[in-house]
Amino acid sequence: MLEVAHLDAGYGDHQVLWDVSIRVADGEVVALLGPNGSGKSSLMNSVSRLVTRLGGTIVFDGVALHELPAYKLPRHGLSHVLERHRMFPQMTVLENLQLGAGPGASRDKVARGLDKAYALFPRLRERTRQVAGSLSGGEQQMCAIARGLMSEPRLLLVDEPFIGLSPHMRAEVDAAIRRINGEGVAILLIEQNVAVSLAMSHRAYILREGRVVLEGRSAELAAGDAVPQAFLGRIQPARPN
Repeated sequence: MLEVAHLDAGYGDHQVLWDVSIRVADGEVVALLGPNGSGKSSLMNSVSRLVTRLGGTIVFDGVALHELPAYKLPRHGLSHVLERHRMFPQMTVLENLQLGAGPGASRDKVARGLDKAYALFPRLRERTRQVAGSLSGGEQQMCAIARGLMSEPRLLLVDEPFIGLSPHMRAEVDAAIRRINGEGVAILLIEQNVAVSLAMSHRAYILREGRVVLEGRSAELAAGDAVPQAFLGRIQPARPN
C-alpha cells in the first residue's frame, strides 16, 4: 500500500533522513522505533508531505504522494494524527471532527464519520458541544484519532498516541487503535515504549540518526536482542559506496 524508497528529507538546508526505505502493506500495523532524534516523526511527516523531500519517492496505492501537496492526501486515503493532539482549542469537539472529513465532504460522509467516531469513543458524544481545549489530555487524543478517521482513510499515521496519558486512558486508546486496524485500516505507528510498539504491530523499523538500521517482524524482534543493540548503535545501516 505505502512504499517509501530511498528517501532523503530535511528542514531547509538541514538533512535529517538518509536513504530511508519502508513499506506498509494493506491491513498492517507497522511501528517506527528509535531513540529520540532518530528521525521517526520526520519520516512520518515526510509521508504526509510536511517535511521537505530532497530525494527518493513516496508512493501510496500507485499514487506518487511526493508530487502532491499535503492537503490533497486525505482524498487518496491517507490521514495523519499528529503528536500531542493538535486540536483547534477554541472550536468544539463536533467542529474539530467535521474538519477531519475534509473540504466539500458530503453530509452522508460526515454522518458516517461521526457515527464511527462516537461508536469508537462514546465519551466524545457526551462532549460534542464542549470546546476542545477544555478536554482532558486523553479526551483530546481520542478526538484527534476520531478526527483522523473522518476522511475514511485506508492508512492512518499515528504519532505518539499514548504520550502523557493515564494508564486507563492508555488502555482505551490502545483498544481503539487495535479496533481500527481490525476493521481493515492500515496503521503506521510511532510509540516510544518498545514493548508496547512491538506488541501492537506486525512489523517494525528501527531508525538511528536518520537511517533505518534494522527491520523485521515484530514478534521476532521482541524475542531477540537486536532491538536494544540497534538503539545502542551496535547495528549500523549499510551505507552506499
